[in-house]
Amino acid sequence: MTTRTAPGPRERLLEAAKELTYRQGMGVGVDALLKAANVARRSLYEHFGGKDGLVTEVLRLTAAEDEAAYEQTMRAAGDDPRRRLLAVFDWLGEIIEEPDFRGCRYLAAELALTDPEHPGHAVTRRYRERVHDLLEAELRRLGHPRPAYAADQLLLLIDGTLAVGATRPGTHPAAAARQLAEQILGEPRRS
Repeated sequence: MTTRTAPGPRERLLEAAKELTYRQGMGVGVDALLKAANVARRSLYEHFGGKDGLVTEVLRLTAAEDEAAYEQTMRAAGDDPRRRLLAVFDWLGEIIEEPDFRGCRYLAAELALTDPEHPGHAVTRRYRERVHDLLEAELRRLGHPRPAYAADQLLLLIDGTLAVGATRPGTHPAAAARQLAEQILGEPRRS
């Protein structure tokens, strides 16, 4: 006989915050979070010290999930670094078409968290650094002459794709960004 344990207050708070901060923004109220998680206010403070701690932990968890998704997308594209980098834009195109797409969680957090000392900023900056590092590593494998700079450019295209995808539906920004990415990557090597 197996027993199935229901998620505890911490997990329910994280799940509620993950969903509501993405769907409604970082300004979602504590009462809405508590209601969605079906927990008492005390649980929020015991587990996270308050809403800032909860938001920071959600950003940390989703950043790990999203980094893994970038890695998986690139791995699924095979061994060729060019294909792996361009696959990111194909994947973004799929994400943008999802009905619950609301843009980039990390850009939204950066804009909404007005306190420059909010611990969420460190999480979003580190997330972007890790995505940049993934891109730069592929660019190095590709033999790009300026891999760090090209990674900056690709990250700018990613941010723009997600922003336009959220604000101008039906414009297909991932396809346009993919074409620009092809120019950044240069001509494919001939074997």
